Amino acid sequence: MNDPVDVTGRLRKMPASIGNPVAYDLAVGDARVPMNELIGKPVRFDFEGVIRCIHCDRKTKKSFSQGFCYPCFRKLAACDTCIMSPEKCHYHLGTCREPEWGETHCMVEHVVYLANSSGLKVGITRGSQVPTRWIDQGAVDAIPMLRVATRYLSGLVEVACKSHVADRTNWRAMLKGDVPELDLVEERQRILALIADDIAALRKEHGPDSIREVDEQGLDLSYPVQIWPEKIKTHNLDKTPEVEGVLEGIKGQYLILDTGVINIRKFTGYEVRFRVMVD
Repeated sequence: MNDPVDVTGRLRKMPASIGNPVAYDLAVGDARVPMNELIGKPVRFDFEGVIRCIHCDRKTKKSFSQGFCYPCFRKLAACDTCIMSPEKCHYHLGTCREPEWGETHCMVEHVVYLANSSGLKVGITRGSQVPTRWIDQGAVDAIPMLRVATRYLSGLVEVACKSHVADRTNWRAMLKGDVPELDLVEERQRILALIADDIAALRKEHGPDSIREVDEQGLDLSYPVQIWPEKIKTHNLDKTPEVEGVLEGIKGQYLILDTGVINIRKFTGYEVRFRVMVD
């Protein structure tokens, strides 16, 4: 990138696309800055003190659930507790905050998958979010295990899996590149055997076609990282509005600078100025 980069606007989650390595853009307002070609260059963020809700656009002193104001956090289905704990989905009880949103986001096919981002983990996502979800978690490889009829049912399957496998990523290990080698095809068969009774019980209750085992191939992912950090220091725009450093890598939704890492998704809705610094 030879043209100067100096853009101002609200941060959004970084769009990413499959490549070798994964290709990232930084979304600042209407601008999309290709980030892979900035590896090795000094960059700077200046938080301008304004946060706007990504749903209603009102100013908010604090961001809730990665980009929402408090009223939207309280009323939107996308911010309900069942998003983080899908086994708590209450659509079937008639109490969904936004039934139409639930139809398009929850009452659709979900994938229960295994991923390796800092070790083996189980996760769920809408079928349409593969492989985006895997990239956002910084997985180096991932594989579908089951396809299920609804988000609620995927949550119940995930609960069954959590007795045998983690459901969280150790983000510090992920950012250090400290990831063990795993055979996910072998792990898939192992986990399926361990939860066979749970799956049989759920099929009996929800229907034989509600959960389908899949023999789909996995996906290997690599990331544009020049230097892996030995220690993880985090930048927080709320505490330090000016963040500057040489961009050494990108993984998940994190920018890895020589001065620390910054989780771009955490600061969704923050109005910033982003520049590539020149001598």
